[in-house]
Amino acid sequence: MSAAFYRIGLIARTHGVHGAVKLDPLTDDVKRFRGLSEAYVELHGKRTPVQLCVQSVSPDAVIVRIDGYETPEQASALRGGYLCVDRSHAVKLPKDTYFVADLIGCDTFDTDGRAFGKVTNVYETGANDVYEIEHGKLMVPALKRVLSEVDTDGGRIVFDAQVLKEVGLFAD
Repeated sequence: MSAAFYRIGLIARTHGVHGAVKLDPLTDDVKRFRGLSEAYVELHGKRTPVQLCVQSVSPDAVIVRIDGYETPEQASALRGGYLCVDRSHAVKLPKDTYFVADLIGCDTFDTDGRAFGKVTNVYETGANDVYEIEHGKLMVPALKRVLSEVDTDGGRIVFDAQVLKEVGLFAD
């Protein structure tokens, strides 16, 4: 169930006169861009492998030159696309943390065996993430005490039934 590709940056605009682009980082760890030389550009539903050179990294912007895009006019065609990496180039996560892309689509259950549907979104609130189940049917804070099991490879998340009754927000 794990995602094969991860979006790590949104191509926001061109930068300078040599075809570089500014990325809005879509990762918690912008240092992951340092040394990155191979990636994919996802544009109009198609992923294309690219070679790149990262020119600068800051918390809110990454400047990248992509081979084959030498002018601002050429680079502007990439605007709105995503810079992606495959699983083998993804950062290593600490224990009990997950890529949002791997959580979306997981089936959810509680320890009493009730099924709630698939994770359709994950909201990053600052305090803790919130899992949206079936487009708002259920909202669950991603707290250790509510997460009984998370198996992204198997596409399954199990919530502690008792804790879910306390912290889950049910639509009806």
